[in-house]
Amino acid sequence: MAKIKVKKVKSAINRTKRQKLTLEALGLKKIGQVVEHDATPNILGMVAKVSHLVSVEETK
Repeated sequence: MAKIKVKKVKSAINRTKRQKLTLEALGLKKIGQVVEHDATPNILGMVAKVSHLVSVEETK
């Protein structure tokens, strides 16, 4: 299964509670933090909801 690296690049201040919870569920707390996840439909959907706050990079 493909892996993706998700990096938080913007603050969650003044964002909806749903977006804050999505970031936390992805394991992102601090700006600049990077986490690696499998590229499942669930994770990709979560990343799409907060795409304006994170950057995504595919890894092998």
